[in-house]
Amino acid sequence: MGTFKIEGGHQLKGSIQPQGAKNEALQILCAVLLTPELVTINNIPDIVDVNKLIALLRKLGVKVEKLGKGSYSFQADEVNLKYLESDEFKIDGRGLRGSIMIVGPLLARFGKGYIPKPGGDKIGRRRLDTHFEGLIKLGAKFGYSKEEQFYGVEAKKLKGTYMLLEEASVTGTANILMAAVLAEGQTTIYNAACEPYLQQLCKMLNRMGAKISGVGSNMLIIDGVDSLGGTEHRMLPDMIEIGSWIGLAAMTKSELTITNVSWNDLGLIPETFRKLGITVERQGDDIHIPAHTDGYEIQSFIDGSILTISDAPWPGFTPDLLSIILVVATQARGSVLVHQKMFESRLFFVDKLIDMGAKIILCDPHRATVIGHDYKSTLKATTMTSPDIRAGVSLLIAALSAKGTSTIQNIEQIDRGYENIDERLRAIGAHIERVD
Repeated sequence: MGTFKIEGGHQLKGSIQPQGAKNEALQILCAVLLTPELVTINNIPDIVDVNKLIALLRKLGVKVEKLGKGSYSFQADEVNLKYLESDEFKIDGRGLRGSIMIVGPLLARFGKGYIPKPGGDKIGRRRLDTHFEGLIKLGAKFGYSKEEQFYGVEAKKLKGTYMLLEEASVTGTANILMAAVLAEGQTTIYNAACEPYLQQLCKMLNRMGAKISGVGSNMLIIDGVDSLGGTEHRMLPDMIEIGSWIGLAAMTKSELTITNVSWNDLGLIPETFRKLGITVERQGDDIHIPAHTDGYEIQSFIDGSILTISDAPWPGFTPDLLSIILVVATQARGSVLVHQKMFESRLFFVDKLIDMGAKIILCDPHRATVIGHDYKSTLKATTMTSPDIRAGVSLLIAALSAKGTSTIQNIEQIDRGYENIDERLRAIGAHIERVD
């Protein structure tokens, strides 16, 4: 198990470029299974979760070639469907939440798709119902082995239909969408997710020959086609990493420039951090955060009541950044209520911040009130364990602002979502060491 040792209390300075988007990569990589032709993808992040999916595609028989840093070609012209029924696949598939999105493409192209119950962050229930209910509506027969926790869908031919999703699941929408592009007739997906990464998937599929309209809205209309061709695609920068660096700059009173952020795809992220009193300046397609030497003050609502920041499906504020918001608020002037609506276990890392001296009241599994210190009392160094990707980075940001030397264990969780984070932080002045 790896460990980070962090000496906090140092100001950082310089520029940092966000990696390619993790959540987009997991969708886009699964889409290469929809065609036997060559697909080239650029700006792929070199992180554990993405590398696991690439390894899984290789075992499925996809020809994978690394062309350069972050650039790969994929050709799924000799897919090995027997691997899907192997014990090895049952182990490999469980290690990655994003593996669920191979089911839609495999079902559409080969008439069957299997997946073991996937793993991922332990942040509460993450149901798969939306995925399979959508595929069943397209004409698939569903099977589940309770003993092996193994799911399967089969269909001789998928047929387009109208469906209203129970929840605007991003991965669920992606899975159903990738199945529908090769279905017979027209499919309408209402209450579809419309995140920028899902829009990227739609644009890529359309370049491959799919007929998808309504891109960017919550109603997607797909006219099925017989086959798809090859294409080239470039990932967006990771908006969660961008938000993480905004929070890091504020907490450490550092002047940082975050480069090539694709501003138009950030939604409410800049404005939400501004509500915490953080200066977020746009410079072309970069974000500049000046050193907040005098701190930052949380806004209140117009009627004077305490500010509440909550998550919601896009274009609402992403749940992946609420843990960053919570940490940043610990040194603000004022108070904020953080309401995590979507996952019931994501706020349980706050006990570690309380151990560091933060003033946080955990109201229930979904809500926490943060009373900022305004830097009058710094966080204290401690030893802690990373419970999941986003909480792990939040604790890392807290440690970089704290007085003394902190230790974060189980950093494999952080590596799942952040590329070479220790090297990149050292490049802007952070005192962080990786110990295996």
